[in-house]
Amino acid sequence: MSALFLLLFISICIALVFLIAFLWSVKKGQYDDDYTPSVRMLFDDTKQEPQPENTSPTILPKH
Repeated sequence: MSALFLLLFISICIALVFLIAFLWSVKKGQYDDDYTPSVRMLFDDTKQEPQPENTSPTILPKH
């Protein structure tokens, strides 16, 4: 039973180390994306539907 508590304590310590490392890397900007904003203008995000061409002229009646 004491081995179980020892392993549980060690696993919690390792998890805390990884949590602290993750929080430190987020604070230092490790996951900031510096590349995408510079090329975002090259990609067309909105799809434009083609405008139908009107082959016959529209004639409006005169009032």
